[in-house]
Amino acid sequence: MRRTRIKICGLTRGEDVDACVECGVDAIGIVLVRGSPRFVDVDQAAALRARVPAFVQVVALLMDPERTWVEQVLEGVQPDLLQFHGRETADFCVSWGRGYVKAVAMRGRDGPAIQQEIDAHAQARGLLLDAHAPGGQGGSGQQFDWSRLPRLERSRLILAGGLRPDNIRDAIGRVRPVAVDLSSGVESAPGIKVKEKIIDLVRQVRQADLECA
Repeated sequence: MRRTRIKICGLTRGEDVDACVECGVDAIGIVLVRGSPRFVDVDQAAALRARVPAFVQVVALLMDPERTWVEQVLEGVQPDLLQFHGRETADFCVSWGRGYVKAVAMRGRDGPAIQQEIDAHAQARGLLLDAHAPGGQGGSGQQFDWSRLPRLERSRLILAGGLRPDNIRDAIGRVRPVAVDLSSGVESAPGIKVKEKIIDLVRQVRQADLECA
């Protein structure tokens, strides 16, 4: 049976990290982008990271960062993966010697521009297709047209943007991504996750996996 990986992004509280781990989430995302309502500093991120057991990945989300900021994050947080959410070049992303995911803005762009960005990041561990426009941030709760998928191996396709427990089965059935990434869809407010929503999400993802088998 196929198994869709689950990442919950925008963690700000220790109890929410614990809930994700308890529910069987595969990865947690920590937003280290100043100005984001889900921003945590390096010390807070390190404290959240310390609660994560082996075999659950920690992803540090960055957006057009200064090199000194990436260095601080790598040293202080020790993330398993970096997730770049801005206009970072492939050379910049690979220069850290760490596996990375590149977010691809799907709103307000034509197919060739999207495909060009995907092709440029051939070394990315995954391409995260999100509903925001270039220069915007994720976590808005918006959804893009899933019929506009670019040419991309499903083993590298991570789906984000407007996903919730009540639409995740349809999303997985139509897109068949290797992983899904949620933030606002399991929140009561930015950065405040709801355990019951996470439980429902995981249940719906596993049901979708059975239906897609």
